[in-house]
Amino acid sequence: MAEVLNQAGIQELLDNSPFISFMGLQVLSLDPEQGVIVIKMPMRPEFERRGGTGQIHGGAIAALIDIAGDYALVMRVGAGVPTINFRTDYLRPASDQHLTATATVRQAGRSIAVVDVDVHDGNGKLIAVGRGTYSMNAG
Repeated sequence: MAEVLNQAGIQELLDNSPFISFMGLQVLSLDPEQGVIVIKMPMRPEFERRGGTGQIHGGAIAALIDIAGDYALVMRVGAGVPTINFRTDYLRPASDQHLTATATVRQAGRSIAVVDVDVHDGNGKLIAVGRGTYSMNAG
């Protein structure tokens, strides 16, 4: 197993990905012992579901869930892990200046890991939940 990454190391990895850096993701906190990472995504005009609604498109929310789930494991293994599957359940429209994803590792075995992700708006309202399954055999 690789050295556990700190917040600055995780942020550097996020910033070095063209897609993720476009999203403007910021690591707010992490706890490798508990397997929890909190990532903030600012609203961008490109994320708007339909012009003038101020609502964040579900695809941007799903990407946030997948990335947060992946990076909950990255902080443990030091490198990206492939997504096997993930699901997103949308609970209410998201129309805020930012969203916060809290990813919690539920199980991490030798070959498979499961991570749950809660997404809240700036007012603390739960707007989506997700679960990702990841391969621990980095590819």
